[in-house]
Amino acid sequence: MLSIISILLIVTALAGFLIISWAGLVSLSEKEPRAARWFFFLSVLAPLPYLFLAFADFPYHSEIGIGLLVITYGKLFIFFVPAGKNKSYRQPVPAKQIDERDTMFSRNELKPGTIEFDEYYKNNPGKKNADDRFRKKPGLLKPGTTQYNPFHFASADASFETIEELRSFVDGTVSGEQVSTEPEKITRYIKSWSKKLGAVDCGVTELKKYHLYSVGGRAERRNKPVVNNHKYAIAFTVEMDRAMISSAPRGTVVMESGQQYLESGKIALQVAAFIRKLGYEARAHIDGNYQVVCPLVARDAGLGEIGRMGLLMTPKLGSRVRISVVTTNLPLITDKPLHEYSMIDFCEKCKKCAGACPSKAISFDTRTEIGGVRRWQINQEACFTLWCNLGTDCARCISVCPFSHPDNTLHNVVRFGIKNSSLFRIAALKLDNAFYGRKPATAPLPGWTEI
Repeated sequence: MLSIISILLIVTALAGFLIISWAGLVSLSEKEPRAARWFFFLSVLAPLPYLFLAFADFPYHSEIGIGLLVITYGKLFIFFVPAGKNKSYRQPVPAKQIDERDTMFSRNELKPGTIEFDEYYKNNPGKKNADDRFRKKPGLLKPGTTQYNPFHFASADASFETIEELRSFVDGTVSGEQVSTEPEKITRYIKSWSKKLGAVDCGVTELKKYHLYSVGGRAERRNKPVVNNHKYAIAFTVEMDRAMISSAPRGTVVMESGQQYLESGKIALQVAAFIRKLGYEARAHIDGNYQVVCPLVARDAGLGEIGRMGLLMTPKLGSRVRISVVTTNLPLITDKPLHEYSMIDFCEKCKKCAGACPSKAISFDTRTEIGGVRRWQINQEACFTLWCNLGTDCARCISVCPFSHPDNTLHNVVRFGIKNSSLFRIAALKLDNAFYGRKPATAPLPGWTEI
């Protein structure tokens, strides 16, 4: 007759086998062979001590079995009980606006021999040497780059050219007849509709001065002060496909990047046009035509935190998203920022993006005070120079980030633990390193992209 302790040991062994095997099957479906091998190995190994003690017959085997059960369930309790939360954490507020002319895309548009080129480097001589280095490289989506693939690059270029054709639609005529709306209902409607259009998330914030660039830096907006008197900003995120991003830094990455810039832009354009038809001002902010710093808007709209790599980190997709924004004077209900310390704390501990970055542009250091706020700062010159050598927008940082795993039950349980417990954050990082690698290898191209 089996004792209660023996039965508990057998049940625990069986539960462990089933759960770990299920995790292995999930990993197989995610095309993560290393993780799958580890899970299947552990599904066999982990139950053995429990089964051995369940059927053992030697002095004190019951006491040892009780100890093992206490340790097992005690760990689960410790890892999932709320601990290490910092309720006083608040997202840092930038002390000044960003000048868009200082961003790498704006500097890349400067042509040697032009008045704009000479004027910029006269005012910013310290940036000239770094920019000369990226100009010696072939450039984004150009032949001669290390990841050049004519089909992948043409696919990406097709997305970016389509976005370019949509530039004239970011603003438009406002209907002369204003439709009366209730802020709560119209906010709910816009959020629901945007998700039907393809957004994975949508949030609203009051438009702050630091959300806006101080001066425009691209195309016809160059050197013009940014003027936007709208009261609200709506941020949308769209998901970038995991398989495409896992192939970073190959051409499929920039294909997916361009496609999702286009998809997020289409949502912003439609919502902005909708709002103007209701009789309220609205401007869409899409790739290449931003008046706002999208990650800051999305962060303040409650969609995530700014992580070590300088990108928006969302709770369920990490930085595997693209963002668009609509600014408007349509009365809306705003969302609260997450103020999620667990994500920042995990970023402090993790550093996988820094270790995997081919250009060494991501800092291993803790957050430092920059511009009056504690944050991380990437080396944008080093990052962009690598892009111009690869021909793609790299995305190694996004592909290796533990938060960028798929949005499913397995990874959401881990995300819950990360949010809940500082002890679990340490364990989760060690497990992620073990199962997926400290520097995960570039995944094979999705089969359909091979031509």
